[in-house]
Amino acid sequence: MRIESAVHFAAALVFAPLLLGIINRTKALVAGRTGPPLLQAYFDIFKLLGKGAVYSRATTWVFRLGPAAGLAAVALALAFIPFGGAPALFPFSGDFLLVVYLLAAARFATVAAALDTGSSFEGMGASRETQFSALAEPALLLGIIAVARAASGAESLSACLGAIDGRTWAASGPALALAAAAWFTVFLAENARIPVDDPQTHLELTMIHEVMVLDHGGPDLGYIHYAAALKMWVLGALLAALLIPVRTGVWAIDGAAAAAGMVLLAVLVGVVESSMARLRLVRVPQLLIAASTLSVLALILLMR
Repeated sequence: MRIESAVHFAAALVFAPLLLGIINRTKALVAGRTGPPLLQAYFDIFKLLGKGAVYSRATTWVFRLGPAAGLAAVALALAFIPFGGAPALFPFSGDFLLVVYLLAAARFATVAAALDTGSSFEGMGASRETQFSALAEPALLLGIIAVARAASGAESLSACLGAIDGRTWAASGPALALAAAAWFTVFLAENARIPVDDPQTHLELTMIHEVMVLDHGGPDLGYIHYAAALKMWVLGALLAALLIPVRTGVWAIDGAAAAAGMVLLAVLVGVVESSMARLRLVRVPQLLIAASTLSVLALILLMR
């Protein structure tokens, strides 16, 4: 285990909620408002962790386990994500499959907890979540395979993303651009951002992720918010590694470039959410199918 990998893992655990603050401040700046403090996500999480939890008599241990299990799965996925040219904390051949499955396991924990309440609204949100995730996962997985193909068939995330540099972009630029567009679409969908979902809405008929956590409160809701921030970091780190191919061999420089890419990604999300409305629910599957199509096209270009 390299010290750079441990530093990234610790930094992600600390700074992941900052991405939410950057997105909200960007949206406020575009709208001409002051907006919440940059560290508001930290304040909210710590406030929730200090409260007590209230459980309905209709729920079981599944509801109580869901938030902690989801957080554990996302935190474990983080251990297999490279950053700034440095390998992941525990890389191995085929680790990208485990990352996809861990993110799916975190989603399953949230969906199971929502269904355990017996609420029709939370069941509706769980149904939408599973439908959209079934369409988003192929786009992510096929995009990873395409990037691995561009990196001479590397079999782990650390190897394939670590091999992406200026020469790789010069040789396979169009295919990598298609994979990056697919990943960005998945990033918005998996993190419940506009145009797929609106994290600020409180209208049950249009919510997806937020409606599944309506009955959670206190530390459980804090775990859910923190897991969402970590998930944003996990998917954002993949995009940053692909789009910011700075590979000088000096981790301080490469890590700083990757961190700058994460900040720019958060700003881009804020701009996207400020410039367009969310799609109608019937249009979301079309968007996700288009993302899978982009990944397939990237793979076809690299297999010529």
